[in-house]
Amino acid sequence: MAKGYWIGRVDVSNDEGYKPYAVANGPIFKKWGGRFVVRAGKFTTVEGQSRTRNVVIEFPDYETAIACYNSPEYQANIKVRQPHSIADLIIIEGYDGPQP
Repeated sequence: MAKGYWIGRVDVSNDEGYKPYAVANGPIFKKWGGRFVVRAGKFTTVEGQSRTRNVVIEFPDYETAIACYNSPEYQANIKVRQPHSIADLIIIEGYDGPQP
């Protein structure tokens, strides 16, 4: 079964205001089996536009990734983030087929 992923790109305007959101995410993601694959590491934009932070979170499957996003806990945490950042977030199903 293919895994599910959140791919997020974020510009934070207030680091102190954003911190409670980041701290609260740990228990939420753990509850849904999420784990960070990428978390604000060094990057180079080679095409298009970027934001200052990037994140990829892996979940057991696409349905679980959607359920985590829609959970009451995460929906409440979005309200903590929004005044302090601008974010783009997609939820995508991973590829589980043959590789070259």
